[in-house]
Amino acid sequence: MRILGIDPGYGLTGFGLIEAARGENRLLRCGVITTPAGADFSARLEMIYEDMRRLLALAQPEAVAIEELFFGHNVTTGIGVAQSRGVILLAIRQAGLPVFPYKPMQVKQSVVGYGSATKRQVQDMTRRLLHLDALPKPDDAADAIAIALCHARSSTSLIARAQAQNARPSR
Repeated sequence: MRILGIDPGYGLTGFGLIEAARGENRLLRCGVITTPAGADFSARLEMIYEDMRRLLALAQPEAVAIEELFFGHNVTTGIGVAQSRGVILLAIRQAGLPVFPYKPMQVKQSVVGYGSATKRQVQDMTRRLLHLDALPKPDDAADAIAIALCHARSSTSLIARAQAQNARPSR
């Protein structure tokens, strides 16, 4: 299964595309969608939307995993990220792809095994799980890969399989 992980932002939106099969995961590509800091905010949202549409067409994922927002101390930044996440979700929806949101704690738990893991621990475990020589850069791309790995692990778990089996209509 090809899974695209997204770490939403309006300056940098990280993405990581992995191939998940039989418990093995392989990084296919990663990077960031960038927008110029001085540009009008609505123009930045349009750039993110258009670049996301191109990325989805190029990557051809079967599922998209995206980080849910966590509002810390800077609510103003959070609002901008929420707007960026909205145009990303629109592009995913228009592409007809299933989207799976994950909270930061879920990503940490899935990748590291500890919901309060540090960013560095998540990145190091991501590198190890994918057998990479170096940590993917920038951090936004590494975070997006971790989100994709979270979905790969969640969607192939025994519980997820049982829930999918129970959700199927009986004949």
